[in-house]
Amino acid sequence: MGRARDIANVLTTVQNIDVSSSLDSRIYINSASPSTPQNGQIWIDTTTASAPVLSVSGNSTWRTPTFGRFTATGGTENTSGGYKYHTFTGSGSFVISSGMKNIEYLVVSGGGGGGAHAGAGGGGAGGLLTGTFTNLGIGTYSVTIGAGGTRGTTADADDAGNGNNSTFNSISPTGGGRGTRKSVNTDGGSGGGNNSGRTGGAGVSGQGFAAGTGGSGDTGAGGGGAGGVGQNGSGNTPGAGGPGLLVFGNHYAGGGGGGAHYSGFNGGAGGVGGGGTGASYGTSDGSSGTTNSGGGGGGAGGRSGLNATAGGFGGSGIVILRYLT
Repeated sequence: MGRARDIANVLTTVQNIDVSSSLDSRIYINSASPSTPQNGQIWIDTTTASAPVLSVSGNSTWRTPTFGRFTATGGTENTSGGYKYHTFTGSGSFVISSGMKNIEYLVVSGGGGGGAHAGAGGGGAGGLLTGTFTNLGIGTYSVTIGAGGTRGTTADADDAGNGNNSTFNSISPTGGGRGTRKSVNTDGGSGGGNNSGRTGGAGVSGQGFAAGTGGSGDTGAGGGGAGGVGQNGSGNTPGAGGPGLLVFGNHYAGGGGGGAHYSGFNGGAGGVGGGGTGASYGTSDGSSGTTNSGGGGGGAGGRSGLNATAGGFGGSGIVILRYLT
C-alpha cells in the first residue's frame, strides 16, 4: 500500500508542473493529446487533478497500460498477428482474472430461416456488431450464441423462424428476419426476403440491411446481409442474398438466396459470409446458412406436384473477442 500511495502522490503532483508541451520527444504532459503522436510516446492527461491518466501511443492509438499481467480465459483461444483471440461457437463465459485491456469484439446473431414452398424468399442474416470495450477489467462476462431460425416447412404457412440474438456484455444484435412468400413480418437484424413483387423485411441500422423485393414471376428475393441489401427477384430469376461483412479476416452474416418457382431456373446464391443458396426448380429444400456465421437460410424452390418444399435453416451466431498481446 505504501508504494501505491507513493506512485499516486507522484502522479498527482504532475498537475503542478508548468508545461504545455513535451518535456522531450517521449513524454508529454497536457490535458489534450499530442496532435501527431509517436509510437512509444507517453502522454499524461492532467484533466483530473486527483488522478492523472497515463497513456502510451502505439499503432496510432492511445492505450492505458496495466501495471500487472493481463489474464483471460474462455472460448477457443489462439494467438495470431500480435492478437490473442477468444472464439465462442457456443454459449459460455469470458473470464478476466487479472489486469485490464481494450477488448475488440465481434457479435453476430443467428440468421433467419428460409421460407417454404415454391419461390420463397431467403432468410435475412443475423445482426452484426463490432467495436471495442475500453479498459475491460476483472470479472466474468457471459456470452450467449443465438441459434439460427427454423426453416419453413409448410406451403403458404409462413412458418420459418427468425434468428435468435447473440450477446456479449451489453452487446446484443437482433436475429435475422425469416424468409417468406406472403407475410410482411420479416424484419430482423437483416430483413428476410419475400416473393411475387412483395417488399422484403427491413434491417436494423448499423447491424444489417433490407431484403430485396420478390420477382413478378412468383420468385423469391434474397435476404439482406450485414454488408448490403438482398437482390430483387427479376421475372422468374430469384435474387441473391446480401453480402456479409469482413471482420477479423473472415466474412460473416450473409443473406440467404431466394428460391426459384419455375422449371429451368436456379435458386439465388447465398451472400458471402455463410448465406444459404436458394433452391432451384425440382430441388426439395433451400440450403441452410453456415453454422456460426449468422447466415440466412435459402428459400425453397418449386417442383411438380403439390408437396411443399422447405427452406434452409438459419446459421447460428458467433462471438469473437481479441486484444493485443
